[in-house]
Amino acid sequence: MRLRALLDTDALGLRLLGGEDELDRTVRGVMTTDLRDPSRYLSGGELVLTGLAWRRDATDAEPFVRLLVQAGVAALAAGEAELGDIPDDLVLACARHRLPLFAVHESVAFATITEHVVRQVSGERAGDLAAVVDRHRRMMTSGPAGGGPDVVLDLLGSDLDLRAWVLSPTGRLIAGSKAGSPALPPDTCAKLAAEHLSATRTGRRGPHRVPLGSATYSLFPIRSSGRTATASRDVRETVLSDWLLAVEADAGDWPEERLDLLYGVTQLIAVERDRRDAARTVRRRLAQEVLELVQTGAAPAEIAARLRVAAPVLLPGLGAAPHWQVVVARVEWDGGDLEGGPVAQSLLEEILVDPLATGPEPSDRIAVAHTGDEAIALVPLPSVSSEHDGSETGILADLLLESVRDPLSAGLDDDGRVTLGVSAAVHSAEGLRGALEEARHARRVAAARPGRVCAAGHQELASHVLLLPFVPDDVRRAFTARLLDPLRDYDRRHRAELIPTLEAFLDCDGSWTRCASRLHLHVNTLRYRVGRIEQLTGRDLSRLEDKLDFFLALRMS
Repeated sequence: MRLRALLDTDALGLRLLGGEDELDRTVRGVMTTDLRDPSRYLSGGELVLTGLAWRRDATDAEPFVRLLVQAGVAALAAGEAELGDIPDDLVLACARHRLPLFAVHESVAFATITEHVVRQVSGERAGDLAAVVDRHRRMMTSGPAGGGPDVVLDLLGSDLDLRAWVLSPTGRLIAGSKAGSPALPPDTCAKLAAEHLSATRTGRRGPHRVPLGSATYSLFPIRSSGRTATASRDVRETVLSDWLLAVEADAGDWPEERLDLLYGVTQLIAVERDRRDAARTVRRRLAQEVLELVQTGAAPAEIAARLRVAAPVLLPGLGAAPHWQVVVARVEWDGGDLEGGPVAQSLLEEILVDPLATGPEPSDRIAVAHTGDEAIALVPLPSVSSEHDGSETGILADLLLESVRDPLSAGLDDDGRVTLGVSAAVHSAEGLRGALEEARHARRVAAARPGRVCAAGHQELASHVLLLPFVPDDVRRAFTARLLDPLRDYDRRHRAELIPTLEAFLDCDGSWTRCASRLHLHVNTLRYRVGRIEQLTGRDLSRLEDKLDFFLALRMS
């Protein structure tokens, strides 16, 4: 109850002598004392009733009031029965320490006040207990009306006026308060996830405070199953899989009690995370079984039978047999002291979540297995007409990492890499083994590229791009220097634009008229430039072999 409510209760006969600005303090109990030092019996939040028997002279008020304030009492009520008017020294001491002071009329017994306060506080505590029971029920209830992180975040909003969201390590919005907390924009989610992963890799203890625009966010890690991440090894194992709680507030000046409350909230959400991980067990087992059949050379009929079991689990209600794509991922750390398979599995499950799916369960409709340092995802696609290969409706490698590249790069810091390869869609068990090899080849192409986060698709395996990444760097440099350095040197001295001319000539398949038109040159001028290129390099641009060498040199430069 509030002090103001006591003052407004006429039957108590209380008169306010000081502390009008503090009347919104909460009273949690009541104590009657005439001890000179009652602090050992105080726990904070009490209304202290005193008959002033402890006071011998005017110097006693200051130390008495100081002790009460240090103990955290809510207010002091002094009886008028013994001394009549309340002494001025007590009034002044209470004013100095901002302790509300009431005078109790001599006709009112302390027992009356005590009984009233106890009755009100007990009633409120009973109401609080009922609220706790109801909240516990809501948090434990599954289904659309309750359960999951949303309920916890709703309570943060309604009880503490805190807007909060749960984010994945890639910046995907997992949950948010339904009331008063609009969904965060995707770019804000990505920035918060990147800041969190970067801070985690440096070993800084949370919460991490991040100013974005006019708002400040505090980021709390959500670690599954009570895991800690104190060692560098542990950080790298969990940094790409742990969720985070983003609160729109600056937690830098929060008291320990509020910080403990928010860390308790992260533990509640971690339970939900563990439940969702458990729900993936069936899908993981299906993927592992299919992968073992494919890799051990099982008959297509046996693989097809296993796929028929997997299809209803991954695409419930799907009438026809789906097409399938395979995605292979690898997470590698410098030094090679960590097994990357489980990390890649968790990360691939996160990246491949269907953003259009709704409902309380995880929205992923994929099965991911891992073997060694590699994770392999079996992704079902709705069946397509026979005249298409299904790739236009499936996963595109160049879009797969577009929205998660920045957060993942921050989490990998400067000692890790993520590479992915994507196969074409196949419509039968016979094609699954080829799809797996295709995805693995595509991942190797991605691994040969610079950057911390790279992906490649099956389309790139049908061209020269497949070969270029596997040429040793020194060979590539020597090859391009031998063909292109004479042209670059000539261009620097004469501004002849031989390199742009060569690129345009090859793009136009050696057509003199089309190339001259593109460069806005006379055909004779073009012939002169091409002749100069042949003279400087000793090559003949009418020969297919020399055209191909120039083409590859330009691509590798």
